[in-house]
Amino acid sequence: MRKISAAVLTRLPHYYQILADLRERGREFVSSEHLGRLMGIDDSLVRKDLSGVVSGVQRVGYHVPTTVARLEEVLGLANAKEAFLVGAGSLGRALLRYTGFEQYGLQIVAAFDSDAAVIGQRVANVPILALGDLEDMTRRMKIRIGIVTVPAATAQEVVDRMVRSGIAAIWNFAPVALVVPAEVIVRNENLAAGFSLLSYELQGRMA
Repeated sequence: MRKISAAVLTRLPHYYQILADLRERGREFVSSEHLGRLMGIDDSLVRKDLSGVVSGVQRVGYHVPTTVARLEEVLGLANAKEAFLVGAGSLGRALLRYTGFEQYGLQIVAAFDSDAAVIGQRVANVPILALGDLEDMTRRMKIRIGIVTVPAATAQEVVDRMVRSGIAAIWNFAPVALVVPAEVIVRNENLAAGFSLLSYELQGRMA
């Protein structure tokens, strides 16, 4: 399989969500034109995006079950992945309660925090443990994914703990640039930056 660009990778989960829904409805084939309408993009871009994933059938379209299976393989969704979350505040708790991660093979098995008032609680049946236990439990359970939902001031310290214990991929919600070894993958989700972009575009339309 050829290397998939970052731009295409950002769209593949949307294809997966749409196609998985079509599969649940019993749809066998779907055209690039129909997928394009559902995605809000041109059908030529659909064909280009999916060319690195699966082959369509001329004048018929894409076989839905096969395309879903290939997307699960490409995106690594077929195998469940366990993760630890650090930061059991409002955002962290919202992520713990979100059930949609299961569709993508992600299971948050424990959360960690330094606040004694929340340690020992459960959110969506996920235990909140002491931050001091993070490194030992990560090694023992061989967890490779860490989710960071702490304030910017403490994010680097948390990430350093994760890296020391063997975390290989970090999903960062803290509004700060993290310093990690080259072999560690970091995905940043800056909610404030996202809102700023939304506000800017809205202002342009109202001008």
